[in-house]
Amino acid sequence: MQKKIVIIGAVALGPKVACRLRRLDPEVEITLIDRDNIISYGGCGIPYYVGGDINDIEDLYKTTSHAIRDQSFFENNKGINVLTRVEAKEIQRQEKRVKICHLDTGKEEYLHYDKLVIATGAQAIRPPIPGARLERVFTVSDLHDAKTIKDLMAEGKVGKAVVIGAGAIGLEIAEALTDLWGIETTLIEMEDQVLPTLLGKCIARVTANELERNGVSLLLEEKVLEISKNINNEQLLVRTSKNSIEADIVILSAGVRPNTSLAREAGIAVGMSGGISVDRRMRTSDPDIYAGGDCVELRNLVSGENMLMALGSLANRQGRIIATNISGGQSHFMGTVGTFCIKVFELGVSKAGLTYRQAKETGFDPVYAVVSQADHAHFYPSSELIYISLLADRKSRKIIGIEAAGKNGDAVKSRVDTVAVLLRHGLDVDEVCSLETGYAPPFASAMDVINNAGNALDNILSGHNRPIDSADFLYEFGHKDIRVLDIRGEKEATPFKEKYGSRWFNIPQEQLRRRVAEIPRAETFFLLCDTGPRSYEAQVFLSSQGITNTRNIQGGFAMIKATDPGFI
Repeated sequence: MQKKIVIIGAVALGPKVACRLRRLDPEVEITLIDRDNIISYGGCGIPYYVGGDINDIEDLYKTTSHAIRDQSFFENNKGINVLTRVEAKEIQRQEKRVKICHLDTGKEEYLHYDKLVIATGAQAIRPPIPGARLERVFTVSDLHDAKTIKDLMAEGKVGKAVVIGAGAIGLEIAEALTDLWGIETTLIEMEDQVLPTLLGKCIARVTANELERNGVSLLLEEKVLEISKNINNEQLLVRTSKNSIEADIVILSAGVRPNTSLAREAGIAVGMSGGISVDRRMRTSDPDIYAGGDCVELRNLVSGENMLMALGSLANRQGRIIATNISGGQSHFMGTVGTFCIKVFELGVSKAGLTYRQAKETGFDPVYAVVSQADHAHFYPSSELIYISLLADRKSRKIIGIEAAGKNGDAVKSRVDTVAVLLRHGLDVDEVCSLETGYAPPFASAMDVINNAGNALDNILSGHNRPIDSADFLYEFGHKDIRVLDIRGEKEATPFKEKYGSRWFNIPQEQLRRRVAEIPRAETFFLLCDTGPRSYEAQVFLSSQGITNTRNIQGGFAMIKATDPGFI
């Protein structure tokens, strides 16, 4: 008898399972269903469609050969039965069937299966804010929302916008509105930084500065209390704990929630994180039912805890594994280290592993180093600064996280990817110091920035480098009477001496050894150079002279400038 496979959900994971299954078994009967009439599209491309980088919405559901991935495409090219505008109402596990409803007609029927795949994805969270369901208050959860928003902008009906939530989607949408359309955009976040679940404070500050530099009004540590409509001009009014902002549209980007109700109601196990529990073969608690993509929870290979990770790249990998196993193979998805990347205007940002806060919460004793360095050889014309934060556990010296930002996004991503691949194997600091990477001046420095991040972290763990990151320096310098010892040249230091007076002490590096007696031993000094290495050398020398009350500013002036350009 012909094996029957039913797949619920046809955006990312579902089509991947179906197409891989067909290649493995030309005879299997595959039925793919979805509530929407648009299927198999690149949801991660929505912000770029809204922003104008992608002009035609159909580009998001075309193949590389420009064929539209619609119902007839799957039926004619893949031999897959596709039912759109069909909702799965109930999974009846004993009978091994799914009750479905044709949304346009209301007709209900059953689909029988031998193996079932749940690919229901996640839905955008609409927070319980008064007015969250008003007209022109959107979530960007599908192509229909995206098209409505873009049409409003194209018609000139949007001059001001408010984006609520500074996660990945919030940042991408804020850029999309501001960059091409010139819309006055306000981004509101209740936490004290952007990307609060993805980045530590240093790289988050660099990212926030890029948003503000490009005209986005960023409001941190503000809670949205209410969205209301002005009856006189039809504008929306967003009231926060500190401000009131007028807007023509409001976009909610408060994260996503896995669609697990169908699984829950069928008695399928759901994990503590809220996603469907699956084993390494992507099987649910019912061995005849598989699940993957945004609706499942995954093992974090660094912390060992389960987590949600809504990424199309993971869904596609899992889809291949599910299809292999349904066809009798033995393929495993071991988990994830949470690798992530994003473009924010001219800045590329990437991370893998844990943030400092996540590491603390999961029982590690985290220590991190921050370095600023050219991503190519410093003498090569196209080199740009790259900022890296490398995180380790103090006791074990195991690397548990990396974050990076810089203008050359490919260079940023490649550094993080290099470490991400090794994180699951227990990479330690010494291995990063000697990590082998390719070298040529157009691509990297002879001592790559990754190696130097490891070196800096090794020095910190060994007690030779007593650091302070730029964010903490800026706070302490602004709130305490502490001085800076600037070892750059007099020309570089003069503007700071003029602005900060006696708090800014300048002794160029080449004069430090003969002028060490001028440094007051009773005072605490922050040590500063351009990017950090020279101030570290100065700290080592001063310690040899009995001056130990110093803190080396990680990443130097380059990091300060990237986080707070107004400091000078």
